[in-house]
Amino acid sequence: METRRKCPQCGSLRVEKDPQLLELTCAECGLVLSEPDLVNPLPQFERDGIDQGGRGVGPVVKPQPYQKALGSSMNGLRDAQGRRLSQGARDRYGHLGWLMKREITRGKLCPQENPEARDSIARIVSHLELPSIIREEAESIFRESLVRGVLRGRSLSACTGAAVYAACRKYDQPHALSEIATAAGIKRWEVGRAFKALNRGLEKPVPPTNLKTYLQRYAEELALSPAVRGTVEDMLERASEHPEVSGLSPHGIVAALIYIASEQHGEKVSRVQMARVGSVTEMTLRTTTKVMERLVGKPQAP
Repeated sequence: METRRKCPQCGSLRVEKDPQLLELTCAECGLVLSEPDLVNPLPQFERDGIDQGGRGVGPVVKPQPYQKALGSSMNGLRDAQGRRLSQGARDRYGHLGWLMKREITRGKLCPQENPEARDSIARIVSHLELPSIIREEAESIFRESLVRGVLRGRSLSACTGAAVYAACRKYDQPHALSEIATAAGIKRWEVGRAFKALNRGLEKPVPPTNLKTYLQRYAEELALSPAVRGTVEDMLERASEHPEVSGLSPHGIVAALIYIASEQHGEKVSRVQMARVGSVTEMTLRTTTKVMERLVGKPQAP
C-alpha cells in the first residue's frame, strides 16, 4: 500500500506498509519510518457502499415482525413518478391492492402481518394501559389463529379482542370481557364467542383464570383491610371445590365474596360501588351473592 509520505533519507515517495509487520518502510533504501501498531483496530465492514457496521458489530436488535417495513403501497392518486392516475387506473390498482391484502392475511404456510390487526391490538392495549408483553403475546396468538383458521368469518375487532383477553389470562392480568369489549368498541358477547372459538383451536389452550388476581385488583381499588382479604381468600379456596362455580363469571364471584366479607367485618361497601368495580350489573352481583352464600356460607365476624 503506497502513501504520499516522503523518505527523509533518500527523498523517495515510494513508502509502503508491510501487512504483516504493520510498519512503514521505504521501497528504495529500506528505511523503517514508523513502529508497528500494538493495537490492531477493529475491522470496518461496508454494506452497499456505506460504512454502517457489519454482521456481529453493534448492539443486538430485537427481531421485527415478519415483512416489517418491506414493500410499498400507492396512495391511489398518483403513480411512482407523481403523475395523476385516471379513474380506471385507480379502480384497477385499488382492486389489486385489495387482492394482495387478502392473500397476505389468508396465508397459511407463512402468514404475513396484518397491519389493521396490529393497530387494533395496540389501541386495546393502550386503552387498558397494559404492558407491552401483553401486546406481543396478543399478536402471537392472533398470528396462530390465522394459521389455524379458527376465527375465520368473525369481525376483526372480535378477533383482536379475544387475542388480548387470552394474553391477559395467560399473564394473570385481571381484566373482564366487558372491559376488553369496551376498549374494542364492540359488544361483550362478540368477544366471548370469539374467545371460545379461539381457545378451542389453539395448540395450547388458555389457562383458567386465577381468581386471586381479581381479588388483588379489587382490594386495591376499594382499600380493603387485611382481615377482609384473608376472609375472601379462605372463601375462594372453599368455593373452588364446588363444580357449580365453574359456570359463573370469575370477576362476579370475587365481587360477591368481597361484598359478603366486607359486610361481615363491618366495612360497608355499597352494591352499586361493588358492581362498578367488579364490572358486573347489580342484578348479577345480587344473584351471585346468593349462590356464594349457599355454597360457602356466611363467615362469622371476629
